[in-house]
Amino acid sequence: MEVISKQEKSKSHQEFQKLLSEDLGNRKFKEGEIAIGTVSEIGKKFVFVELGLKSEGAIPVEEFKLTKELDKIKVGAKIEVLLEKVENFSGDVVVSREKARKANSWKKMEKAFEAKKEVKGNIISKCKGGFIVDVDACLCFLPGSQVDIRPLKSYDHLMNQPQVFEICKIDKKRANIVLSRRAIMEKIRDHDRHKIISKLNEGDIIQGNVKNLTEWGAFIDLDGVDALLHITDISWSRINRPAELLSLGQSLKVKIIKIDPDTKKISVGIKQLTEDPYLKAINNYEIGKNYNAVVTKVQDYGCFAKLEDGLEGLIHQSELSWTKKNIHPGKVLTTTQKIQVQILEKDIEKRRLSLSHKKTLANPWVQFTENHKEGDQINGTVKNITDYALFISIDNSELDGMVHYKDLDWTEKETELEKYKKNQKLKLKILEINREKEKIRLGIKQLAQDPFEFFSNKKVSDIVTAIVNFSNNSGIYVNTGNKGPSILIKKNQLAKEAENARPSRFAKGDKVDAMIVGLDKEKRKVVLSIKALEEQQTKEAVKKYGSTDSGALLGDILGPLLKKNKPKEKK
Repeated sequence: MEVISKQEKSKSHQEFQKLLSEDLGNRKFKEGEIAIGTVSEIGKKFVFVELGLKSEGAIPVEEFKLTKELDKIKVGAKIEVLLEKVENFSGDVVVSREKARKANSWKKMEKAFEAKKEVKGNIISKCKGGFIVDVDACLCFLPGSQVDIRPLKSYDHLMNQPQVFEICKIDKKRANIVLSRRAIMEKIRDHDRHKIISKLNEGDIIQGNVKNLTEWGAFIDLDGVDALLHITDISWSRINRPAELLSLGQSLKVKIIKIDPDTKKISVGIKQLTEDPYLKAINNYEIGKNYNAVVTKVQDYGCFAKLEDGLEGLIHQSELSWTKKNIHPGKVLTTTQKIQVQILEKDIEKRRLSLSHKKTLANPWVQFTENHKEGDQINGTVKNITDYALFISIDNSELDGMVHYKDLDWTEKETELEKYKKNQKLKLKILEINREKEKIRLGIKQLAQDPFEFFSNKKVSDIVTAIVNFSNNSGIYVNTGNKGPSILIKKNQLAKEAENARPSRFAKGDKVDAMIVGLDKEKRKVVLSIKALEEQQTKEAVKKYGSTDSGALLGDILGPLLKKNKPKEKK
């Protein structure tokens, strides 16, 4: 048996590789490039292609089913394939028909993108955010926003149907192509729009159909071109929304108001087809006179009232009521309500009509001032209570008045407000009527005499007689009459001698004489002192009955006098 050495085997192997490489090199086949092969066999799972290599390439039949190519090819047919590998780990040739188609399609798509050409394809499936489009075996992405000019309820009629697209973007790294059908539709629309608009002129009257309704107007279809009908151009009279007079699909005549030469936008109107009733009617109404009207709309700032068709005016919030201030107009008037109004102002150029409702009613301020004056007593009911005042509904009047807490009682204490309740009936005195500010100031304490009036003709150093109300550690509280102000005589002001300055010495009802040592009539404050009176009396007694040079004792001089003015001790 002949033995072949390892060296000889290695040499023959190298020679074989060399011959194979030369053979393949002559055939000019490179991996990653497209080659033309011959179909040698069509099986159930694979289509075999002969490329002149050491083995045949097997292509799965699924690659042919996508484009329905399997029904067209036969054994012996020439087809393009992508040579992926000359030899895999099993020694087989790896080729792909689908990748060959994609490579060719990708080149075509790049050329079309550079040349800004349109491409044809079929929408084959739906995906997240849009659709997949097959353009000559090249799968592209169609965003949902780029399918049509307006969102569609259903896309079934577009599926698997030949469509024209515009290439928006090509990303080589991600192998992604973005298409747009909307761009094609807009071009068609703009072309048709330009063609139709060129035949239209401002002032033309044409037939249209209501295509869409909004809160601020309607879109009218003018034979394929949309025109805007603003809410202010629907009727000469005021309307709340277009749906009040228009409906979808309604056929109507419109007048072309304006055509924008730049944007090609068209504005149309309906009211322009009829004569402006405002100009005809406005001259029939005079400023200062009253007329019947109907409330048509209620706003936060006032109400609109119609005098007749096409003639409306504004009743400002301030002109609704004489007495109801800062109140929502809806609480005074309601829509469809029949009222009387007075014309305040006419502005024909601006088409504005200012109206007043309150001026058609009796002014309660005039009635009140004719029947009442400052100082009169009236009856009222507590309407509201705040931290500083009572608000009073004046009986037999639409007006309200205010009682400040300082006008409740002569003590002028805020706590006096706690004595009153809502709906409480009161007698009051008119303190002030201010027509300009529309305010009425009322008082309760003024119904009684001012207790401080006792001091109106008094001055500092005057002597007064007071009655003791009660005493405590601070001193004694006295008043100058049954309803006089309560005055504190402090402990250190009860007597000249400290041993006699005891509040317990004084009983309720005791009469004491005291000197006014402080008096502020504006602030209604008075300070009394028994001590100051005693000191004054001492000076006067010394001056009258003796001196330190006479040899008389002070006790001898003042004894009778002090005894006379000494208050009785509590038993």
